[in-house]
Amino acid sequence: MRLSRYFLPTLRETPKEAEIVSHRLMLRAGMIRQQAAGIYSWLPLGQNVLANIEQIVREEQDRAGAIEILMPTIQPADLWRESGRYDDYGKEMLRIEDRHERDMLYGPTNEEMVTDIFRSSVRSYRALPLNLYHIQWKFRDEVRPRFGIMRGREFLMKDAYSFDIDEASARVSYNRMFISYLRTFARMGLTAIPMRAETGPIGGDLSHEFLVLAETGESGVFCHGDVLDLPPPGDEIDYDGDLAAMIAPWAAYYAATEDVHDAARFEAEVPADKRLHTRGIEVGQVFYFGSKYSDPMKATVAGPDGANVAVHSGSYGIGVSRLAGAIIEASHDDDGIIWPESVAPFQIGLVNLKPGNATTDTAADDFYHRLTKAGITVLYDDVENSAGAKFATMDLIGLPWQVIVGPRGIASGEVEVKRRATGERETLTIDAAINRFLAG
Repeated sequence: MRLSRYFLPTLRETPKEAEIVSHRLMLRAGMIRQQAAGIYSWLPLGQNVLANIEQIVREEQDRAGAIEILMPTIQPADLWRESGRYDDYGKEMLRIEDRHERDMLYGPTNEEMVTDIFRSSVRSYRALPLNLYHIQWKFRDEVRPRFGIMRGREFLMKDAYSFDIDEASARVSYNRMFISYLRTFARMGLTAIPMRAETGPIGGDLSHEFLVLAETGESGVFCHGDVLDLPPPGDEIDYDGDLAAMIAPWAAYYAATEDVHDAARFEAEVPADKRLHTRGIEVGQVFYFGSKYSDPMKATVAGPDGANVAVHSGSYGIGVSRLAGAIIEASHDDDGIIWPESVAPFQIGLVNLKPGNATTDTAADDFYHRLTKAGITVLYDDVENSAGAKFATMDLIGLPWQVIVGPRGIASGEVEVKRRATGERETLTIDAAINRFLAG
């Protein structure tokens, strides 16, 4: 994409309302624009990041056996009355009425709707296990939205819902999502720690939150420091294997949010020099809640003996839009964002230091076309501006690589390649630079 044809409304100054790093940098980098309190438009750079995060989430959900669907944002209130949650959920739920005076709501989550889909279609235990997921916008009317997309009212979420014949089978489904989450966040360059957590309005008695440690996080966390060094599951993972054994190392260490923290147990189990008390950003949560929804909503299947039994369920959420902010909180410096390659809006920022100069234009255009033809995403700065302004913009938006094309270097047949994460610079011939990126 040529910058001269792109929409990238960057800001030099930090808006006064931005309190944390991710909010400041997302506004300055032209990723988002606020439309109302806690509600944002995602501009092209931000939309690219969202799409890349979605793709990783989708790949790992599919790999773990979940099946993608798409449910609507607006739900009938009657489903929530059937489960008993309509009056219990609180003011965070946006309740509306259509022109026929039917009560509706903007969905904050989808347990009721997916249970309704399940009960209308599945009759036998032979169709189980089943895990359905979607990636959809949600709305929760936060009393005090703040921190940009980290605590907004409208947000993009992946939510999955499992259905099993009994508790033992449901815990296998829970473990699949647990492992899938560890892999998902690791692919985004994040260390997300699973911690015992409150179930809240979702219900049930088993839940883990996945938190990225950051002082700007909303949740207080307590954990054994060694849990930070556990490696995520690798590509060899077998989702039909013994996942409990793979989860055991994570469960062996104390890790809990402040809502369920046991101070006495923490002090007894964790050596003083390993006790970590900090804050974290929640990027995902998994729940097992048994028949909480299937009982009142009569979601049953015929078991092996022919008798109808209520299915056991769990739900599994990942904050897709929140992840964009969490990644920035974990990966930035004084100059701007540092995107991991897996989620970067473009892989390379190509800087033409002298647009209009025939030599640099030819070299930069050739570099751009050869890489884009190979499927590598490039943001090509072909606008007239000072070198300092060009470099500042590239550092601000945080693309993993910068390639600088200038008259002096091209005279020698060379370009400068900069790695954003380390600031390391290297002078290479054009062909050597292209081959480096083509080789991955």
